[in-house]
Amino acid sequence: MREGILWIVVAVALGLCSCKREERNFRVEPARVDTVSAIRVSDLQPGTNTPAPPWKNDAEQEATAMSQGEQLYNDFNCVGCHAHGGGGMGPALMDDTWLYGSEPQQVFASIVQGRPNGMPSFGGHIAENQIWELVAYVRSMSGLTSKIAAPNRPDHMKGKLPEASQSTATPKNSAPPR
Repeated sequence: MREGILWIVVAVALGLCSCKREERNFRVEPARVDTVSAIRVSDLQPGTNTPAPPWKNDAEQEATAMSQGEQLYNDFNCVGCHAHGGGGMGPALMDDTWLYGSEPQQVFASIVQGRPNGMPSFGGHIAENQIWELVAYVRSMSGLTSKIAAPNRPDHMKGKLPEASQSTATPKNSAPPR
């Protein structure tokens, strides 16, 4: 009997010694993403007097990128100042008046570097690809991007149909033409 208990104690001791304790790290480094801290906005190529090629934002051709830009617009609380594009404390983004320019690189520069009297700098806080998605969404609010790729506005932002469309539209209670 005593020998059986001794074998059990030895087996448990060997079992405990052979088990490796699980190591848990509670401080995990976040995924690193290249962020932008400064940009160059110029019509000339560096070191030359030749014009730089026009800027192209690939996110403006993809509805998914613009939808992601809309999500980022809400997540980074751009809505707090610019509302849903109609303006508020910050300027409206749905009109033709752009204080610092409406070209993609100019909007990019506004987001990265900020602007005096209110617009904070997000350079170093947002990944470059996310800034381009924000640029695409912001420009889509004014109709400056491809109409094919532009995301739909939420229902609360949709306006009434143009008068020409209303006269040809079928009323809800009438039967469709046969």
